[in-house]
Amino acid sequence: MSKNKGFSETSAGRYSLALYELAIEANNLSEIEIHSASIINLIVSSEDFKSLIKDPTNNKEDQLNALSKISEQYKLNELLTKFLSFLISKRRFFYVDKILKSFVETCSIKRGELKAELTSAKDLTENEINNIKEELTKNFSSKIKLNYKHDASLIGGLIVQVGSTMVDTSIKNKLQQIENRMIEA
Repeated sequence: MSKNKGFSETSAGRYSLALYELAIEANNLSEIEIHSASIINLIVSSEDFKSLIKDPTNNKEDQLNALSKISEQYKLNELLTKFLSFLISKRRFFYVDKILKSFVETCSIKRGELKAELTSAKDLTENEINNIKEELTKNFSSKIKLNYKHDASLIGGLIVQVGSTMVDTSIKNKLQQIENRMIEA
């Protein structure tokens, strides 16, 4: 086992579990989960915010000022704002994305939801996505948290992954299998 692997999944899990327990104690779990998802989306969509987080030359004061403005603008839960300030003070803000994703996943697991990924070649309607989600819920006898994305490179078909179970009916995959058989022959 390697020592000093850096900030591992275990560390992110510990921070996210601490946030989860604090949120339960404060009776604000759903609000903090929603606000955490908003912060994750902000990280994905804003290069400036991502730079503020990832650039090690940024000082704590700049990060705290930015957090304060974001907290006001998004009306973030006070506990979440304090938690994020704590990450900044401990120089762990660099990992906020990993920590908050782990927190949202912990919330989902504690509700008994299974995480599923759905990728389709054609752009599915909300109704089609909901029908697939309902079918998966029946088949896996568990609530499903479905993450959907459209990928035209699949040519046709779907890829569904629930936990370690994967079903790939894409034409791209079938063509790849044919190509592999031709190479082996």
